[in-house]
Amino acid sequence: MTQPPSFPPPPEDPSSQGPPPPPPAPPYGSMPGMPPAPPMGAPYGVPAAPVSRPASIDLAVKLMKVGAAFSLISLLSVFFLRSQLEDAARDAIANSKGAIKPESLDSLVNVGIITAVVFGLLGVGLWLWMASANGQGKSWARILSSVFFAISTLSFVMGLGQPSAMLSRVVSALMWLLSAYIIFLLYKRESSDYYAAMSRPRA
Repeated sequence: MTQPPSFPPPPEDPSSQGPPPPPPAPPYGSMPGMPPAPPMGAPYGVPAAPVSRPASIDLAVKLMKVGAAFSLISLLSVFFLRSQLEDAARDAIANSKGAIKPESLDSLVNVGIITAVVFGLLGVGLWLWMASANGQGKSWARILSSVFFAISTLSFVMGLGQPSAMLSRVVSALMWLLSAYIIFLLYKRESSDYYAAMSRPRA
């Protein structure tokens, strides 16, 4: 027997399929048609590369530590120069024309030693503080170092007119030259670029 010919099924009526499903809702906090916002804490852009410290800053930091060592040596030398302090106290008593009693000799020497120790420790602390802050590229540290250098320059010039031992003059001159060279290093072009880079907001 022959089979009846087969015919394709009739096309479906679109009205019988119902409306299409709605699109998925956008994430909370985003506008329709806009890309979703990045998750909280995600960085925008490429993070900045770490800034390398130039050789001028490295050398300046090392020389500041040398300055701290010089200050410590000067501090310790006070205890071995008591006789010179006594001579200076006797001169001060003699020049006071009776205003200072000779019995005050020991008190003057002790006050001189205590003052030298306090200022010596302060000098060591300032050297190390400036070495750390300038090494980290803090712009305010360079400004503060310049202020300290200006004060030390004024003190050095004023000290030239005061009677002092030759060794003390030589040490003061060396410390001033060391400070001047450090300031020169801090204001070199590569140092200024380093301070500027470290002052920018990090991504």
